[in-house]
Amino acid sequence: MTAHAEEVAGRPLSRAFRLMTNGNGVMFSNGHLWKQQRRFGLLTMRKMGVGKQNQECQIQEEAHHLVQYLRNTKGKPLDPAVPVTHTVSNVICALILGHRFSIEDKRFLRLVEAVDDISAFANSVSFYVHDQVPWIATHFLTRCKKALASIDTMRALLEEEIGSHKGKVDENQDFIGYYLDQMAKSKEDAGATYDKANLLQTIFDLFLAGTETTATTLRWALLYMVAYPDVQEKVHKELDAVLGSSRLICYKDRKNLPYTNAVIHEIQRYSNIVLIALPRYTVKDTELLGFPIPKDTIVLVNIDSVLSDPEKWETPDQFNPGHFLDKDGNFVHREAFLPFSIGHRACMGELLARLELFIIFCTLLQAFTFTLPDGVNEVSTKFVFSSTKKPPPHQICAIPR
Repeated sequence: MTAHAEEVAGRPLSRAFRLMTNGNGVMFSNGHLWKQQRRFGLLTMRKMGVGKQNQECQIQEEAHHLVQYLRNTKGKPLDPAVPVTHTVSNVICALILGHRFSIEDKRFLRLVEAVDDISAFANSVSFYVHDQVPWIATHFLTRCKKALASIDTMRALLEEEIGSHKGKVDENQDFIGYYLDQMAKSKEDAGATYDKANLLQTIFDLFLAGTETTATTLRWALLYMVAYPDVQEKVHKELDAVLGSSRLICYKDRKNLPYTNAVIHEIQRYSNIVLIALPRYTVKDTELLGFPIPKDTIVLVNIDSVLSDPEKWETPDQFNPGHFLDKDGNFVHREAFLPFSIGHRACMGELLARLELFIIFCTLLQAFTFTLPDGVNEVSTKFVFSSTKKPPPHQICAIPR
């Protein structure tokens, strides 16, 4: 993925992926189009402050809304899936659309539901049936029909948002605004790929990639805090000692919170929500460990083999924050920590995801102790396989500290 990065930078475009993307956008495009869309996406996110204070403020605001929502439950049992997903979705909405939604907004609820339906379809038997016999899948398989309807719903909602941006002049531009500007600037450039179809698909891709994965990781984070109360207690102690009970949390605080930072990394390693990365495609002949790999070969990257490699981790089958700490309790980076994949097709939103995980997790642990409901003595951490490895259905209590 790194030594021969260019050779495996392609994406296979199966029937189902073509149906979802038409080869546009950033996730399943190829060649010049993909390079231009990805480069623009990365540069634009930097311009918009991803990794800087203004983007942190947006995440802090969403974390605050989530804290308020949990406070209103008054310690009663709740399923954290919906509020956590809404929080992460609103971070993406603010970045791409320029505004957040109320949790009761029907358009927002449809958008969140559509993302979930499409993500579930992409990792289901129906997806592979559609690739082989599309007519049967689209007429008889419920999950496929639901996904197709959700694709239409999502595109219609995003087209509305694009339409509402036209003619606007906004100093604090969002992703759509930057893209529309780029379309106008490159009208006379014959090699430019900036058009409405690619804008629509790129923001479609960013929603799909940026919501499901981060929200699922945060759900695992809360479940692990309930399952490992001793870990939760150590996080509380470190947060209290370094930040106190009310100070806003910034990404730079991770340098003074080695144990908490180690816990977040271990949550990502141990939950291992994406077993196999999105497929790559060889764009020219290459080789792997001396074996020839011809052009037009699908390459599947087994992330699980790295995150649970017994040669790289002392206790790969245990939840152990010590994997990221040295003997003096300092945080250490591990070469085998690759939850965002690696190479030219690594996750474009890695920095944003890191910001969200750190700020939201720390804000929640600063405000609450998470426990099992009264009368529930055991917690299951056996995953449910869907679009990602999700936690099993469960309820927890958020007890204000």
